[in-house]
Amino acid sequence: MITVAINAAKEAGKFLLSNVGKFRHLERKIGQETNLVTEIDKQSEALIVNAIRSRFPDHAILGEEGGASAGTSDYKWIIDPLDGTTNFTHGLPIFCVTIGIEHRGEIITGVIYDPNTGELFTAEKGKGAFLNGTRISVSKNETLINSLLVTGFPYNVNENPENVIQHFTNFLPVAQGVRRLGSAAIDLAYVACGRFDGYWEVFLHPWDKAAGILLVKEAGGTVTNFSNDPNDIIYQPNTLASNGIIHDRMLNVIHKTLRST
Repeated sequence: MITVAINAAKEAGKFLLSNVGKFRHLERKIGQETNLVTEIDKQSEALIVNAIRSRFPDHAILGEEGGASAGTSDYKWIIDPLDGTTNFTHGLPIFCVTIGIEHRGEIITGVIYDPNTGELFTAEKGKGAFLNGTRISVSKNETLINSLLVTGFPYNVNENPENVIQHFTNFLPVAQGVRRLGSAAIDLAYVACGRFDGYWEVFLHPWDKAAGILLVKEAGGTVTNFSNDPNDIIYQPNTLASNGIIHDRMLNVIHKTLRST
């Protein structure tokens, strides 16, 4: 299955790269004025879905752009054919393809492919995490002030859901830096390989983080929700991922926000 996932991600990534600046139809998802989708997202998803169905026709599929099927198998493929659509539409080379495979409620395979850099992140449960075939691990930073963090904002950030703005402002003075790249999958992959020390976001869909969660865990990191619960994290909206060492410190900052509201 991981071979199919890798090949599908690379094929879709090549398609994305060849279509930067060439999309013709830009849609805004209902009720979310800044949540964009193009025909390129949909065509990329179709490439991935076709690759899956040709080999595993009984597997379930959950895709961001509606390429879903229930299936009769215990396996479910969770895919985002273009994570970072807003970046893509502006020609900003920070976007990727991400594919996770779930078996009976647990992610067992994760693939994130960045066609701009040629970086392929892969993980299988119990087998470690890899970048272009080389094993990766999370950072060893022990303090927040020496940590580079990353976050993302929901599309309705102007409504400040779950105090997203307060979380951001509370992390700014206690970390070495905070970044916002615009791709949750890349954020998680960068935590897994030690480029970032921690990541939080208040609202994510399963396809945003399924593969990334496994990558971080297999690289030695920790992933929970804001209540420090690691269970069923794929389907919970808020997400906290770290090298494990600073996890409690990040939770303390998050809880400070929650206590003050």
